[in-house]
Amino acid sequence: MEITRRDFIKRSVILSCLPIFSPITLHAKAKERGPWLPAYYRLEKEGKLDLKVEEAYAIFENCMLCPRQCGVNRLKGEKGFCRAPARPVIFSSHPHFGEEISLVGRNGSGTIFFSNCNLRCVFCQNWPISHKGKGKEVKDEDLANMMIRLQRIGCHNINVVTPTHVMPNILNAVRIALKKGLRVPLVYNTSGYERIEILKILDGIMDIYLPDMKYTDAGHAGKYSSGASDYPGVAKQAIMEMNRQVGEYTTDNRGIAIRGLMIRHLVMPNRVAGTEEFVRWVAESLSKSTYVNIMPQYRVEYMAFDYPEIARGITMQEFLEAMEWAKKYGLTNLDPHSVSVRNFYRQRL
Repeated sequence: MEITRRDFIKRSVILSCLPIFSPITLHAKAKERGPWLPAYYRLEKEGKLDLKVEEAYAIFENCMLCPRQCGVNRLKGEKGFCRAPARPVIFSSHPHFGEEISLVGRNGSGTIFFSNCNLRCVFCQNWPISHKGKGKEVKDEDLANMMIRLQRIGCHNINVVTPTHVMPNILNAVRIALKKGLRVPLVYNTSGYERIEILKILDGIMDIYLPDMKYTDAGHAGKYSSGASDYPGVAKQAIMEMNRQVGEYTTDNRGIAIRGLMIRHLVMPNRVAGTEEFVRWVAESLSKSTYVNIMPQYRVEYMAFDYPEIARGITMQEFLEAMEWAKKYGLTNLDPHSVSVRNFYRQRL
């Protein structure tokens, strides 16, 4: 049955069955957690979060959520490049301990893996989820309850992985969860293939942006990411907008990330990722103190075996070269795990 976005949002809010928190409750929560409050909480107090949700849902009628700009009406069941329906499809939600140390903390990052993807790289390590769409379709209220559960068991944040094509669902779920007591940072864990126009809707909602910067060469991007040759330029502009919104990486007194930009860059064999250009761009276009995670864990997955240039893991020398480039261009806030791997490899050599 066809539904309108207004009906969908109204139904979701009604089904949440909880009123907006009173100022007294808000004050009690704020006092309990100290002065820091998530961005989406402040936006709700200003009476603007519901408008953002409605604006986001309008896009489903002519889907332009990502740079593919398919233009399909997902509320009528049409599917674009990402193959996603109007409701979110979720593969899993659980505390995750494989993320950056300041996201994981002691109790884990509250990670929600969304199925389908707007990029679909040939070497994707999560290809059953991103390429094949394995997972369960749920309502926005169910997604909100997952967020509350992750907070209840102690996760330090809500980490939405591959969120681009389900951004409206996420925003609606966050508003529902907020009414139920959600107060942890919201992490937007993305491939970096984002439209600035869409990111501006997220302004004032996201606490932490965690984008990839996969390539700096258009040819490699087109070859290995389903024809997305515009990826380098799009991702650079997107990351600059993310930086404008949330600023540099910040932690609380426990060392847990609460706000800011954290960029991931996966080192690939044969310099496919363009690491030297990437670190130079960060130093010149953002700040040398930008948090950067240069990652050594590339492995041959899915269809990468069919591409000789990336059909092997990286060498120690390739990773050390990448870290030396970061040093050369003066990056000062490298991920601790990256630094530990560098030191280990130096000892091995």
